[in-house]
Amino acid sequence: MSKFVLSAFADEIDSDLQVQMDVLELFGINFIEMRNVNGKGLVQHTIDEVKAIKRQLDDRSFRLSAVGSPIGKYGINEDFGPHLDLFKHTLEIAHLLGAPYIRMFSFWMPKGEDPWQYRNAVIDRWGQFVEAAQGSGIILLHENEKEIYGDTAERCLDLLTSLNCAYVKATFDPANFVQCGEETYPKAWNMLRDYVVYLHIKDARYVDRGVVPSGHGDGRVKEILAELSRNTQTYFLSLEPHLDHYHGPVTVDAGTIGFTLPDGPQRRFALAHQELARLLAELTA
Repeated sequence: MSKFVLSAFADEIDSDLQVQMDVLELFGINFIEMRNVNGKGLVQHTIDEVKAIKRQLDDRSFRLSAVGSPIGKYGINEDFGPHLDLFKHTLEIAHLLGAPYIRMFSFWMPKGEDPWQYRNAVIDRWGQFVEAAQGSGIILLHENEKEIYGDTAERCLDLLTSLNCAYVKATFDPANFVQCGEETYPKAWNMLRDYVVYLHIKDARYVDRGVVPSGHGDGRVKEILAELSRNTQTYFLSLEPHLDHYHGPVTVDAGTIGFTLPDGPQRRFALAHQELARLLAELTA
């Protein structure tokens, strides 16, 4: 059975790193997919600020599973130079924090236009990311996201096969595919599985595109986890609750650690963790 290591977008718990770590410790999680921390995006921090973040993490034996960067969440027609500079800064941050992965995207597409006509521009810009990352030891993870070039399985696969790079892999986000009207499993999964090394734990429903706890939507999270469990590779499962607009019927069980947390972001995180734990328990039952 593959080894699953839990991580989390801890900024959905609180903006303060110490509070993030306090809550994660309750659930035995010591990895963070760091996106926003201490009041701003991680990649907007200076190198000195990042060194201070590293000290905070080290003091409590926390590590990064990935830098949850916004790289590629950028208009395809915008000036690329500043964004490439930000990527190089992000590489330095990932190196300082010991992150093995950087989560990235494939550029916002102009509304109403066919994304395929921007294929060459996307691949060219990703090619520049690849060149900048050469020799860094850091793996670049493309995430399927709404309204970017890689919002369908076909275009994700096109990007990955066109780059054909050992350090470009995929983060698979079931909810994002559902919100794009894409069949998550088996279609998207079977197309991309050979490139997937990282999974976002997030689910959604086709009927209203709403995000729900994992296992309660149409993302087929359980089936995907079952497939991953059949091999020996280690995978990060990164909790990304996005449950701000979810109001039941599933709730945090009374008498659990999560039930003692304040209502709001911390309780929503507890719900996301609880439902993932249930799915994992069902796999070994």
